[in-house]
Amino acid sequence: MKRKTTINRKKNKTMITVIDYGLGNLASVANALENLKIPYEISGEINVLKNAKALILPGVGAAGRGMENLKDRCLDKIIIEQAKEGTPILGICLGMQLLLYTSEEGNVDCLGLIKGKVKKFDTNLKVPQIGWNQVEIKNSVLFNGIKNNSYFYFVNSYYCKPDDENIIKGITDYGLRFCSVLEKDNLYGVQFHPEKSGDIGLQLLKNFWEAIC
Repeated sequence: MKRKTTINRKKNKTMITVIDYGLGNLASVANALENLKIPYEISGEINVLKNAKALILPGVGAAGRGMENLKDRCLDKIIIEQAKEGTPILGICLGMQLLLYTSEEGNVDCLGLIKGKVKKFDTNLKVPQIGWNQVEIKNSVLFNGIKNNSYFYFVNSYYCKPDDENIIKGITDYGLRFCSVLEKDNLYGVQFHPEKSGDIGLQLLKNFWEAIC
């Protein structure tokens, strides 16, 4: 899915780039950003990512395939480079998980930007979790104007367990209490799909945009 832009990136960084690495629900994210009138483009080109105001790393599928696709396109190194340079990055679902060090899903080494591990649900509940669930909110710019215990839409068999509990900004209960939102400096992650979570999800994406402007 290609989006055209007339922005001259040499002059300023004004757009969010949604990273296309073959595993994202790009249309849904694009529709949400268009609804909010947030300037964006979808791209898997290295130079575009380097010149983005912020990056969104979406993701649906397995961690191993996700990292394989990023590496095949040399996007893993660019994401790490941009993260270290301070570019805001929002990981959605699998995209959040790929920010961590390792995943039990195939014992994969991820991007290594946030210390921690992605673990499989060990619960009697049906896995994957599919549907609406609440988020117990901690202090985060992502939740401005959003009530505590609001419902968001989840589709996940694995969850993030960061080493530093201080970066956990949202907790959800699905047979166990797990990190559903994290925030560390310029890195943000949500396990749910804000682009599929109605007005509450749109508010979260708007908050992300306003936080980086």
